[in-house]
Amino acid sequence: MSRDLRVCFVGDSYVAGVGDPRCLGWAGRLAAAAHAEGVPLTAYNLGVRRQTSADIMDRWLIECSPRLPEGVDARVVLSFGVNDAMYENGGQRVAPADSVANLGNLLARAAERGWRVLVVAPPPVADAEHNARTAALDERFAQTCAASDVPYVRVHQPLYDNAVWAAEVRAGDGAHPGAAGYDEITALIAPRWREWLSG
Repeated sequence: MSRDLRVCFVGDSYVAGVGDPRCLGWAGRLAAAAHAEGVPLTAYNLGVRRQTSADIMDRWLIECSPRLPEGVDARVVLSFGVNDAMYENGGQRVAPADSVANLGNLLARAAERGWRVLVVAPPPVADAEHNARTAALDERFAQTCAASDVPYVRVHQPLYDNAVWAAEVRAGDGAHPGAAGYDEITALIAPRWREWLSG
């Protein structure tokens, strides 16, 4: 009997693949690559535009539970933070300490259910001040994941220095890339993703 591997990709617009004319984003590309490499899986894209870690906390368990029933190889990929670091109405949408606490809570609740987790860092946008706030969050997310022994994929700085990503984001809406940009972030995630799937 084949392995019943199921992966919920939970997060924001980058998880949903906003801006990608192929409608795959990095989550779809990773799932397609897994199939091509002989690792069939059922992938659920649960990305929602503009959502923060607080929004995701409110919905993720309700959405993941029916998709990850007992007896399957249940996995969750989390990615958020750009919207947390967005500055509006006189402050960040989510305070950094609250973002970190939300991530820690998500990891703990997934562990209680035996769901293996991979976390992908929030990527950069075409705004230096916003990126500085996101980069600070990225560091704290990395520490939180390390403390929970959860793999964390550091994409923020590599993409900040990536000419393709930067050009695509500028050509788009200032936040989301097109197909070539999603190819770049997928290439950064893929090695850790393969390692995580095989474990």
